[in-house]
Amino acid sequence: MRRVATLLSTTLFAFTAHAADFSLQVDGDHGRLPASSSYHGYGCTGDNRAPAVHWQNAPAGTRGFALTVFDPDAPTGKGWWHWAVINLPASTTSLPAGAALPTGAVTLRNDYGDTGWGGPCPPPGDPPHHYVFTLFALDVPGLDAPSGATAAWVEGAIRGHALGKAQTTLTYGR
Repeated sequence: MRRVATLLSTTLFAFTAHAADFSLQVDGDHGRLPASSSYHGYGCTGDNRAPAVHWQNAPAGTRGFALTVFDPDAPTGKGWWHWAVINLPASTTSLPAGAALPTGAVTLRNDYGDTGWGGPCPPPGDPPHHYVFTLFALDVPGLDAPSGATAAWVEGAIRGHALGKAQTTLTYGR
């Protein structure tokens, strides 16, 4: 069983050499998420507005996409999932600010317990946190998420379906 898990993990990330031109950009200010993207609550006063996201050069055979945003610096011991969108059509190359999603796209529950974008809200005084945006190109048009699926569910669901991934990291502090 361990060998199978290792093989799956190796397969999942072996595609990056084949998708070298696959890239992801997130609108921000010099690598920093805009204040409008921050959460509104827990002492944060942002608009909780997802930043615009753009990508290009998806691998051949891409039939759909999945997008996640994760903060590995959150003081939870396991990080914090801010956003997960699955079933993005292969024809999609961007999402506008505010996360108007194309027909068929589905947002999963983030670690705030909501569906949709959950903006950054690091504790006051923490160094700026890193927000890792990851876009997976998939060989299927969509993933069948169970009711109540969380952002963390995506990592397991893409196994065996990922053709490539594009990643970028922005920061945010307060």
